[in-house]
Amino acid sequence: LLLRPGWLRLHEQNNSLDPMVAKAKKVAYFAHLEEALNSYARACIVDFDFVGSKQVSDIRVALRGKAELIHGKNTMIRKCIRDMVAREEEPREDWESIVNIMRGNLGFIFTNGDINEVIEVLEEYVKPAAAKAGVIAPASCTIPKGPTGLDPAQTSFFQALNIATKINKGSIEIINDCEVIKVGNKVGTSEAALLTKLGVKPFEYGLRLVYIYEGGIFSPDVLKITDADLAAKFAEGVGFVAALSLGVGILTEASLSSVILGGFKNVCALALEADFIEFPQVEKIKEFVDDPEAWCAKYGGGGGGGDGGGGGG
Repeated sequence: LLLRPGWLRLHEQNNSLDPMVAKAKKVAYFAHLEEALNSYARACIVDFDFVGSKQVSDIRVALRGKAELIHGKNTMIRKCIRDMVAREEEPREDWESIVNIMRGNLGFIFTNGDINEVIEVLEEYVKPAAAKAGVIAPASCTIPKGPTGLDPAQTSFFQALNIATKINKGSIEIINDCEVIKVGNKVGTSEAALLTKLGVKPFEYGLRLVYIYEGGIFSPDVLKITDADLAAKFAEGVGFVAALSLGVGILTEASLSSVILGGFKNVCALALEADFIEFPQVEKIKEFVDDPEAWCAKYGGGGGGGDGGGGGG
């Protein structure tokens, strides 16, 4: 093979520029990621497995104005964050926590807005996909009984998977429902070929939310916690503290209301015993003790209403 000297010199120049171009891109990526980590309050860390470039491009366009998508090699992300941590005077445990989980084909979607809006976009851009041999099945797939539209020459695909069939009106018909793929199992060549023949796309792929970053790394399950859940947990904790405080006889803010209520009950009992009716609350109690039916009729207690007052003589 004869090469012209001019072409050879140009080829050598291009090869000499490649490392420089790669280094410039690496520096630009580091600067971009560093700016995002300093500028945005939170991020979704998502898995890019089995997501095509066109699908990622559509998601990027849909997120425009709401969030920013950044994806790169794990080694580059870890190196960038470690360099950032090393330059900081104070420890940055929030950044270091990202390094510990950056394994696999992960990327960031940074935002300063509501993270639920980002999740809605991710859920919208989920596309069906064919089963590929060797892939771990994210979902089960069952072929329903009935005609398949395949000619009798294709029976070998069904026989390979021990699927009972019959020939009906010149096409293959499946006799019973058959689970071809089970979730968590590896997809075989025969299963993938049969589903392709049938035109079935059993899986759905999109950017899968793996972690939430906001001052640290959290599970996406935290997004399911509502204000009502927090209020209920807080009230339950306050109740435990109040019960413990009352049990050991130590006054705390949690037990203060119970202590006051208990003390006021003692005051009312003493006032009734001494016939010292000087408080409105004691007056009501005195009225109830003297004539319960009249008290219920006056204050609406008992629920009987009407003529009889709810009771029976």
